[in-house]
Amino acid sequence: MSKHAIAIIDDHLLFAQSLKGLINTFDHFEVTHEANNGQTFIDILNKASRLPEIALMDMNMPIMDGVETAGWLQKNFPSIKVLALSMDDDENSILKMIRNGAKGYLLKDIHPDILLEALNSVLKEGFYHTKRVSDTLVGSLHSDAKKKTDIKLQERELEFLKLASTEMTYKEIANVMSLSPKTIDGYREQLFKKLEVKNRIGLVIYAIKNKIV
Repeated sequence: MSKHAIAIIDDHLLFAQSLKGLINTFDHFEVTHEANNGQTFIDILNKASRLPEIALMDMNMPIMDGVETAGWLQKNFPSIKVLALSMDDDENSILKMIRNGAKGYLLKDIHPDILLEALNSVLKEGFYHTKRVSDTLVGSLHSDAKKKTDIKLQERELEFLKLASTEMTYKEIANVMSLSPKTIDGYREQLFKKLEVKNRIGLVIYAIKNKIV
């Protein structure tokens, strides 16, 4: 059985090589792509015959940093899920990466078990958020609460939002709502735009914050 492909984008060679060695010890993962900045990674992708499933990306890099690269990937290679890597634990850094499509934010000194948990979670759930990241996102939503007090959700939007806050897949939600997957995709994108969130965890946090679930 082929292993899940992982990319490492980091300009710190020693750290990147150590991370590669660690990931290659995991049973179901292997590092298939390496780059020391975002532009080099883009050049590699444009010539690659196989795309990575997850990109472990440093925030602070020369030429093209993690924030810009994550935003570019979100538009051009949305199938690649970005997990941010950083030494910085400040809210602005977290929000920048999450708002540019990152599916999680990890500190570089995390335990190997947490890294493995994050990789598995991103593949299974589509995201991995530590309590720190979740608290930051809730705080961000709270600061924007006044902007969203006038948002009116339709009955079917509310139904979708409640179901999206469960562990159901979008396909399962479509079955429950007796709608096509394409229609469900429409509801999802509509709510992303209306609630100004980037991903499913944003929907969940909004639902919790507003006592919808």
